[in-house]
Amino acid sequence: KVVNGRVFPGVQGGPLMHIIAAKAVAFAEALAPDFKQYQEQTLGNARAMADGLARRGFDVISGGTDNHLILIDLTNRKITGKDAEGCLERAGVTVNKNAIPFDTLPPATSSGIRIGTPAVTTRGMKEGEMDLITDFIQRALESPDDDGKLAAVAAEARDLCARFPVYEGMEV
Repeated sequence: KVVNGRVFPGVQGGPLMHIIAAKAVAFAEALAPDFKQYQEQTLGNARAMADGLARRGFDVISGGTDNHLILIDLTNRKITGKDAEGCLERAGVTVNKNAIPFDTLPPATSSGIRIGTPAVTTRGMKEGEMDLITDFIQRALESPDDDGKLAAVAAEARDLCARFPVYEGMEV
């Protein structure tokens, strides 16, 4: 009775069959042997990206990462998280603005960005590609108002993604 009470309404929240089916598929994927390899690569990519950003002078919160996310303090770069998010979007790199510990800016502006590696790992990218992406980030944030430089980085990002399509035969 206790387990049933935790499952419904706790985990399921309602008899929504599409959500129950999605959870079943996710659990089945997590049981597959290659899922562990995928998770290990996701973590390896995150660590490589955190290291690459630190080598380029970015302030990586906590000095690295133990999961798929990297939080960067941009205070030393004199750019807000909101502005960095927009700049990187124009350069073909998706990140999210994110508050940092003891942030003095409001959450809608923030002093940091959050970067995750599952999407690039799903494409098949590895540690070497993380170094390219960190280079894209550095170059874009060094020239946030230079549309020509941002367009050049975006073209390189598109070329990289074209080498690692989400689906075979799919255009970027």
